[in-house]
Amino acid sequence: MLETTLAGSLPKPAWLAEPETLWAPWALSSPERLAEAKRDATRLAILDQEAAGLDIVSDGEQSRHHFVHGFLEGIEGIDRENKRRIGIRDERYEADCPVVVGPLTRPKSVHAEEVAFARSCTARTLKFTLPGPMTIVDTLADDHYGDRESMAMAFAEILNQEAKDLVAVGADVIQFDEPAFNAYTRLVPGWGVEALNRAVQGLSAKKTAVHICYGYGIQQNNDWKKTLGKVWAQYREILPALVESKVDQISLEFAGSRVPLDVLELVGERKDVLVGAIDVASEAIETPEQVATVIDGALKHMPAERIFPCTNCGMAPMKRTVAYKKLAALAAGAELVRNRL
Repeated sequence: MLETTLAGSLPKPAWLAEPETLWAPWALSSPERLAEAKRDATRLAILDQEAAGLDIVSDGEQSRHHFVHGFLEGIEGIDRENKRRIGIRDERYEADCPVVVGPLTRPKSVHAEEVAFARSCTARTLKFTLPGPMTIVDTLADDHYGDRESMAMAFAEILNQEAKDLVAVGADVIQFDEPAFNAYTRLVPGWGVEALNRAVQGLSAKKTAVHICYGYGIQQNNDWKKTLGKVWAQYREILPALVESKVDQISLEFAGSRVPLDVLELVGERKDVLVGAIDVASEAIETPEQVATVIDGALKHMPAERIFPCTNCGMAPMKRTVAYKKLAALAAGAELVRNRL
């Protein structure tokens, strides 16, 4: 009960990539040495999660530059050299994005080797994250499919094949990251959920999840949050559709945010919720009591067996020492509540 986990990425060691940086360049140029360093960083990330007391661990995305583009490196039909600057996340900011120029194909599994290695490093429940279809298409320019829905469904098929391969080599939980769901709330009940359902169809994972947050603690996201008013209502718009989806778990942000915990009443006993109790946009380290307060608030709206205390989002840009102290606080706060139940 109240099993703890993290939403996605963890900071990379300085000997692997430039610290405290999104899109951090690798510190090693030799392919062999870089591969070894990625494995070492994965092993260390898992050990540190276990030491912090997390129940469900991940590879911390140590082998990926970026949660979307790390996956796209293994997909054909994309021109990565001639990028195009486009607005993403509903024009929240601009980015230089690869261009889809032909039919999307996956010659082989993108992440199976990483999952198999991570599986060998732990006996705990292992989660692996993949970008969701809507977020992928929002991070690419398109010169082939002609509309986002068609491209999303093509990616959903590929993601489904990839997820099945990852479960086969040891992933217990497959999570699809969909920050774009908070940007395009009107599209979620339609092709957003349709593509997500296709991505999870037929998976034999112990759990499937979708993660929707307000983003890393970077300036563009922080500026956007200032425009959202006193109450952030995006979850209230999309949760009814997500509750009807085929995923088992919904990962939501609550710590340090303006999301009211009573939105959990829209979920109730129908899905698990990964309750974000760690603020990734602040380097202030939560106390166990602060974490427990968020969990206690969630308990007013849904049963304990449906709550999984979690971080709000990935932690890639943070200082490593801060990130792991936050994870320890997450585990300790959950234990406080668990002991009272």
